[in-house]
Amino acid sequence: MRYQAALRPDFVNSHNVRELTAHPIINDGTRYNFSLYMQSLRYALVAYVKSPVGEFVENLRRELHPDLPHLAAHITLLPPRLLQGTEAEALQALARICSQAEPFEVTLGDMQTFIPTTPTVYIRVAYGAARLQELHDQLNQQTLAFAEEWPYIPHLTVVKMPSQPAAEGALRTGRERWREYSGSRRILLDRLTFVREDAPNCWIDLAPVALGGSLVTP
Repeated sequence: MRYQAALRPDFVNSHNVRELTAHPIINDGTRYNFSLYMQSLRYALVAYVKSPVGEFVENLRRELHPDLPHLAAHITLLPPRLLQGTEAEALQALARICSQAEPFEVTLGDMQTFIPTTPTVYIRVAYGAARLQELHDQLNQQTLAFAEEWPYIPHLTVVKMPSQPAAEGALRTGRERWREYSGSRRILLDRLTFVREDAPNCWIDLAPVALGGSLVTP
């Protein structure tokens, strides 16, 4: 269950969370420099979008940049970061904060780019953006705190192109396809996924995190 640049849509069964989270945080002496390795790992928190609009984004990405591997549609709550503590502490913080946050809906707005910062095409979150920002700020503290490179902007990434001209062309095509899309643009956020970088642009799911619920931790 891993993703490349974006994330695989497979959620971890709660019965497997112990297995997935316990082993990486234990230094039993069999892994040399393991604690130092763990300190250099990056983590993120995302909400997979598996509704028809998520399928639309994935299909559009394949059209705009067919050389990319399959990337699961997602909204990022916490961009990639190093932890200020252990994996277990981060999971506990997620469980505590997210258990107090009720599920909520967001609605997607227009398609834009992050040009000239990056050649990325995305769909901004219109309704519900303030709630995402609030939850992001609540999570970006203590163990999960990180000085992010750019201000947090709630959005659903469509594709990152290799250059600015390519992104401008992708934006024109993407806006045309988005106008033609007739499905719902509303997304219910009720479960997030905590992920860890396994290799450059390749991440693995660690644990599902339910809003208004609890996370099974070791």
